[in-house]
Amino acid sequence: MAELKYISGFGNECVSEDPRCPGSLPEGQNNPQVCPYNLYAEQLSGSAFTCPRSTNKRSWLYRILPSVSHKPFESIDQGHITHNWDEVDPDPNQLRWKPFEIPKASQKRVDFVSGLHTLCGAGDIRSNNGLAIHIFLCNISMWDRCFYNSDGDFLIVPQKGKLLIYTEFGKMLVQPNEICVIQRGMRFSIDVFEETRGYILEVYGIHFELPDLGPIGANGLANPRDFLIPVAWYEDRQVPGGYTVINKYQGKLFAAKQDVSPFNVVAWHGNYTPYKYNLENFTVINSVAFDHADPSIFTVLTAKSLRPGVAIADFVIFPPRWGVADKTFRPPYYHRNCMSEFMGLIRGHYEAKQGGFLPGGGSLHSTMTPHGPDADCFEKASKAKLAPERIADGTMAFMFESSLSLAVTKWGLEASMCLDKNYYKCWEPLKSHFTPNSRNPTESN
Repeated sequence: MAELKYISGFGNECVSEDPRCPGSLPEGQNNPQVCPYNLYAEQLSGSAFTCPRSTNKRSWLYRILPSVSHKPFESIDQGHITHNWDEVDPDPNQLRWKPFEIPKASQKRVDFVSGLHTLCGAGDIRSNNGLAIHIFLCNISMWDRCFYNSDGDFLIVPQKGKLLIYTEFGKMLVQPNEICVIQRGMRFSIDVFEETRGYILEVYGIHFELPDLGPIGANGLANPRDFLIPVAWYEDRQVPGGYTVINKYQGKLFAAKQDVSPFNVVAWHGNYTPYKYNLENFTVINSVAFDHADPSIFTVLTAKSLRPGVAIADFVIFPPRWGVADKTFRPPYYHRNCMSEFMGLIRGHYEAKQGGFLPGGGSLHSTMTPHGPDADCFEKASKAKLAPERIADGTMAFMFESSLSLAVTKWGLEASMCLDKNYYKCWEPLKSHFTPNSRNPTESN
């Protein structure tokens, strides 16, 4: 596979031409009477026309045929995608899933779209307010099929297997420990090279942005220049009546046929693009004295609500780092939260759950449901010598955190057959260490 090229920067105004057609971007205007190379001009808007300039998102695409050139959409099998948050009764328990099983290609051929499974979510698609968390499990590439989402943005976290993603803006290779965002309305197709698995955070009607840094200052966390945008690439490929465009609209799947590849964009310019990011580039901030900083210091991307400081969804990671805090219980503390916390594991072992929480699985701690380190972790960390130590080497855990109260789907609770019904037992060995006649515990650190 030839090395792919990218443009660097988050949310930038970018321009890109396929080098096979130099000068394909119009000069001085967006919509000339006749475009260079006799291309069609088409605008893709990711925000209302009248949004303030700081939040206005749009790109102009110069393509061989406009995207409107297709047959009518028709409803197709929904598979395991849903936005029905009332399928089953609410469950406030701590939930954990064993690694989600990928179908064997010899038994069932499944591509990215047919391998989408909705795990949980909340809100309403029609009012552009809410989110869904999906698991994708696939074993073949999308051949002469593409997908676009009218409902929201996809933040894709591959866990097993790399993804070669074709988009209208160009190609991206996304491997485990990288993420990508395919924003609302963008057509894409995914090639895979083995049995492949990962996680998706979908947000309705809003877009991901970099979190504000506040007192941290100008630098730190995810740096804008580390986000990569594909460069223009096109294929002028005829597929008479045989190319399928799949659309997720109001939570349902529809398909339309067309005669050409949708990846026929010769040039584009704008600030509404797909992008990817390598999690190894995250600049970790942490406590260097005592106690914990809040896990918000590990936020890579956020999708804000209308309430200041409250997110519809945050994407948070727990990367390798140094732990140096004195007089501190260093693992995550016991906690009840007004937010919902879904966690996944890309690789390694999460520090607070050395057993049971495995790569390709997940956990959900719902609004105000208590959670924290298992009994073994508590005992070891309470007695550990507090020397500087490396934490999470070889590991990458992440969290989708939301201010919404998430409902789990029937697939998540039943049909996936991956729910770990013994999860609660990891806290059963916790015992009282209460010393009513001694205020100061024995100094062991």
